Amino acid sequence: MPDADLDGRRVLAIVTNYGVEQDELVVPVEHLRDDGAQVTVAAVSADPVQTLVGDKDPGRVVLPDTTIAEADPDDYDLLLVPGGTLNADSLRLDSDALDVVRAFADAGKPIAAICHGPWALVSAGVVEGKDMTSYASLQTDLRNAGVASWTDTSVVRDETRYPLVTSRDPGDLDDFLAAIDDLLGAG
Repeated sequence: MPDADLDGRRVLAIVTNYGVEQDELVVPVEHLRDDGAQVTVAAVSADPVQTLVGDKDPGRVVLPDTTIAEADPDDYDLLLVPGGTLNADSLRLDSDALDVVRAFADAGKPIAAICHGPWALVSAGVVEGKDMTSYASLQTDLRNAGVASWTDTSVVRDETRYPLVTSRDPGDLDDFLAAIDDLLGAG
């Protein structure tokens, strides 16, 4: 049974082809689709995405719908940036991914990032003045990038310049998804 009516809402999830944390991609995608949203998974290449569980064990393989370079941010209502250490570390070095993050932020469109996902936001230069959370090891990176405050809590929502929802890890998915539903339902 759907939690929210997200019919007509469009979500873009960006990932690399190896290392995204399985539940940080699969659970939000399935949840949003179940609630009626159209979710596009965009990867660096058109090759299958190998997820990981706990950054080490192979998880599900996900077929991307498109590549990040081919995705048009104007076509979407929200950007989802899952974590996974390997995924996030590579994603923050991908110029197409950073361009997508900047396009969402510049347009005032919502972004939702979990775990190590905020690294892409740091590299895109869009976190200054924001209140955020993340995987604990990123707090220094976020503070050094000008985050107003970093809080060790399940979800933080900030409306400064563009709507942003951040969470710490897969254990926070219920709160993270509720905040995403609220953003999309209000939009």
